[in-house]
Amino acid sequence: MTEINDPTNTKPHAKPAPILKLTLELGPLLLFFFANARPKLFAPFVELVLPAHLLAGANAGLFTATAVLIPAVLAALVVSYVRTKHLPIMPLITAILVIVFGALTLYLQDPSFIKMKPTILYLAFGLALFGGLLFDKPLLPIVLDNAMALTQRGWRILTWRWAIFFFALAVANEIVWRTQSTNTWVFFKFPGTVAIIFLFTMAQVPLMLRHELKEEATAE
Repeated sequence: MTEINDPTNTKPHAKPAPILKLTLELGPLLLFFFANARPKLFAPFVELVLPAHLLAGANAGLFTATAVLIPAVLAALVVSYVRTKHLPIMPLITAILVIVFGALTLYLQDPSFIKMKPTILYLAFGLALFGGLLFDKPLLPIVLDNAMALTQRGWRILTWRWAIFFFALAVANEIVWRTQSTNTWVFFKFPGTVAIIFLFTMAQVPLMLRHELKEEATAE
C-alpha cells in the first residue's frame, strides 16, 4: 500500500503566481540589502521614524535597512493574504521575528538584535522539525506549505535533512555576525543565505523524485 503522510492532506488553497511569490519572498530582502548599502536614498522616508543620530552613525546603514525591512515584510504578508486568503507559515513566522527583533534594534539602538534574528529563526524551525519527528508527525509539509506530495519515508528523511540544515545555518549566522563587519553579514544574509538555501534545495531533488507520490496515489 502506498504511504501517504497526513500533513499533506490539508484543505487546498489558492497559491500566488510563481513570479509574485518570488517577489514577495525576495523583495523585502532586496530592500534590506540596498537600504544598508545606500541609506541616504531611503533617508527621506526613515527620518520620519528614526532619530537623526541613528542616520549619521557607524550603523546608519543597518538601522535604515531595519526600518525599511519591517514595513516591507508586513506589506508582503498583506499582499500574499489578499491574493490567496492564506498565510504561509514560514513567511508569517519570519515577519513576526523581523518585527520583534527589528523593533528591539531600533528602540535599544543595538544592531545585535537584528543580526541575531536569523539565528533564532533557524533554531526555531530546526527544533520544530525535530520535535515533529519525535512525535512521528513530520512538520515539513506545513513549513513548505504543502508544495509537494511525498511518501512518509520521504518526508521523514527530508525533514531530518532540513532540520540539520537549519541548525547549520544558525551556527553560520552566529559565526559571521560575531566575527565579520556589518556589511559582510548583510551580504551573507542576502544574497549569500538565499543562494545556500537554493543550492541545498536543489540537492534534495533526487530524494524528492524517488519518494514522490504519483497522481493516483495522491488522489487516494
